[in-house]
Amino acid sequence: MNYRHAFHAGNHADVLKHVVLLALCDALLAKPAPVFALDTHAGRGLYALGGDAARRTAEADDGVARLEASRPGGGFATPVERYLAAIGACRAAHGADAYPGSPWLLAHALRADDRIACCELQDEEAAALRAALRADPRVAVHRRDGYAAMKALLPPTVDGRRFARGLVLVDPPYEAQLGEFDLALAALREGVARWPQGVFALWYPVKQRRVLHPFLREAGKLAAKAGGALRVELLVRPDDSPLRMNGSGLLVLNPPWRLDAALATALAQLHASLADRSAPPPLLAPL
Repeated sequence: MNYRHAFHAGNHADVLKHVVLLALCDALLAKPAPVFALDTHAGRGLYALGGDAARRTAEADDGVARLEASRPGGGFATPVERYLAAIGACRAAHGADAYPGSPWLLAHALRADDRIACCELQDEEAAALRAALRADPRVAVHRRDGYAAMKALLPPTVDGRRFARGLVLVDPPYEAQLGEFDLALAALREGVARWPQGVFALWYPVKQRRVLHPFLREAGKLAAKAGGALRVELLVRPDDSPLRMNGSGLLVLNPPWRLDAALATALAQLHASLADRSAPPPLLAPL
């Protein structure tokens, strides 16, 4: 793989993904039973928005920076405020230009009795992730293929303790382009079969809408075998350009109760803050 998330950290796709991720964590934490989280494509955990990679693309300027600049006087809905508070905590710990990746957010959100497994295939990124979270005994970093981890790590048992509840985040780089959808769906089928009570969230890019139709048909079949599915999409531009990512979405299998209600206002606010006027409205609907 050649993908490096440092070039894209804090962009509009990260904003959506991380708002939803924290909302999922909060829904799981509403019950006292311990939680297991698996991040299949974890990256390095921490990013510097003032670094060379991030400044080369400046994608965060139209993502998290734009969101922060548009914050209303009364604040955003709870999921967005939760996300901004996590960024503030990350900056307090790691510097003013720090931006948290999903492993850092999971470690920040979850409790002392919860456990987190992070998979990263690239040597350099995995080493950086270990360094970022080395002081956290709840986190295990695996240098391995995240898709294969569905079979190896699910159902989750850590230190002899079996976890009945939890979350799997699948956030691939889509270097295989359309072929990545097939890989991701196959991994989700494996994961749901092995851990049917788990919550699974697959992030996907949106370029041209018609390209998603085969993926969504197959995802619908998978949702029928799981406990339903929720589709969350945010487009910042019209979805008719194949040359760039016009938006992104998350497919959430086994969505927690009332997740859609928790995200409705937040998603509308993200659209108002980040999307061009020509962008279609956000989507929040069962699959």
